Amino acid sequence: MSALRPLLLLLLPLCPGPGPGPGSEAKVTRSCAETRQVLGARGYSLNLIPPALISGEHLQICPQEYTCCSSETEQKLIRDTEATFRGLVEDSGSFLVHTLAARHRKFNEFFREMLSISQHSLVQLFSHSYGRLYAQHALIFNGFFSRLRDYYEKSGEGLDDTLADFWAQLLERAFPLLHPQYSFPPDFLLCLTRLTSTTDGSLQPFGDSPRRLRLQITRALVAARAFVQGLETGRSVVSETLKGSMSEGCRKALMRLTGCPLCRGVPSLMPCRGFCLNVAHACLSSRGLEPDWGSYLDGLLLLAEKLQGPFSFELAAESIGVRISEGLMHLQENSVKVSAKVFQECGTPHPVLARSRRAPAPREEASRPWRAAADEERPTTAAGTNLHRLVWELRERLGRLRGFWTGLPLTICEDSRMAADASQEAAPCWTGLGRGRYTKPVVGGSLTEQLHNPELEGDTTGPDVPTRRRRLHLRAATARMRAAALGQDLDMRDADEDGSGSGGGQQYADDWKAGAVPVAPPARPPRPPRPPRRDGPGGKGGGGNTRYNQGRSRSLGTSVGRHTPPILILFPSALALLGPR
Repeated sequence: MSALRPLLLLLLPLCPGPGPGPGSEAKVTRSCAETRQVLGARGYSLNLIPPALISGEHLQICPQEYTCCSSETEQKLIRDTEATFRGLVEDSGSFLVHTLAARHRKFNEFFREMLSISQHSLVQLFSHSYGRLYAQHALIFNGFFSRLRDYYEKSGEGLDDTLADFWAQLLERAFPLLHPQYSFPPDFLLCLTRLTSTTDGSLQPFGDSPRRLRLQITRALVAARAFVQGLETGRSVVSETLKGSMSEGCRKALMRLTGCPLCRGVPSLMPCRGFCLNVAHACLSSRGLEPDWGSYLDGLLLLAEKLQGPFSFELAAESIGVRISEGLMHLQENSVKVSAKVFQECGTPHPVLARSRRAPAPREEASRPWRAAADEERPTTAAGTNLHRLVWELRERLGRLRGFWTGLPLTICEDSRMAADASQEAAPCWTGLGRGRYTKPVVGGSLTEQLHNPELEGDTTGPDVPTRRRRLHLRAATARMRAAALGQDLDMRDADEDGSGSGGGQQYADDWKAGAVPVAPPARPPRPPRPPRRDGPGGKGGGGNTRYNQGRSRSLGTSVGRHTPPILILFPSALALLGPR
């Protein structure tokens, strides 16, 4: 045996040793040439990267073994890996921001243009019917449309007040024109306004037109405003979420995932797919918007269907001129009854001693029918679109957005910079410690599952304050849209403590076009009277320059009893309502 010992000592170096363990690939190469080449192409100073492996005791995140990274290089890699991940998140979600922004722009332009078309149609109708007399009182109608736009664009005062003020101004101008033989002082007009504001509805000078116009305009404008605000809120929330900051635990996990292979001298060794998914879930689980995101998309689709159905913005905008014309004709046809009631309550005004009047000249335009858009004709804006088409496009695009946040980690890990390709799962990959197979469990994205995420080091506090704030904004937008789908304006209800603002918690039936029986809203205490508002100098026959807007009943019916007639005939006798030309 002693004779064989020298021979065994000679043969021992030729015997194969144990297989390479974790980290042995760096000990075999002992070179940082590949790392220097990759980082040099990224703009790193080669003076900070040693040509060969050095001791890694100075490292803070990567394994403290042989390394190609100095302390400065490791810190720079931490920042770069975070920037790469943030860029991937923003690029993956850019189509969300673009989709919501584009839908907001298209719907907003459509609603604004429909209001402009409605105003233009009214101007044409009334100019042809009343000529110069309409021009003398055009400020009333222009102011009405201006306040409708203010409500839609700037969340101004409630629609109830806007509509009540308009009808009060119209009555103050129209009633004196029915009786040119009298002079109407401001006190009389104040009495007239108060009389029309009584809750018993004993005097309805414009018939049912104010209620029907209020029903259509209120529901359509409340829904349209909540809808475009919801799109804008969603775009803003998504944009902020995609640019949100990373937690310290996420930064360390990202460095271990994509930065440490460079420090170990094996930049070509891609991270294992399961390793990437755990890191992505760790970074995104507390920043995503689920489950509020799905509810938000459902709210958008619900309200969009209402806007092209029972709360049709197109029909509501078209009905403005129709309803006002119907109200004026009702006042003219029932002038004797209305005047008797007014004179009984407010007294008889002083007669005018002499006043020259010319009978209105017959107009050929008076007998021309004014044709409203039929149901099968969908109005098209200057942009060449209509609401039906916009809603169809919205439904198609929102389908792509659903499930985005839950699928974002998988999308991130499909990038070649973040993980090995799924077809190469059997090949060795970077495990966080070295070359091998990732054997740790891959967890899901819920906060409960993150408690067991092997790559999340003690960072399980849940969403941070900015993320919670963004989720609250998304929930608020969803609640506003769902309320608008029920005919409620949450903004006005919150602003008015007694709940009597525009919408004010009222709910409307969906079959207003089918002639359903009105559904009365719940009783509420009346609003206190508001102080009189001053208007500009009155037009011809205005009888004064003061208009009064006292507290008016909000307890109006909640459905329209009949369709907008396809043909509205302006009788020649209706021309006498606003007096001579």
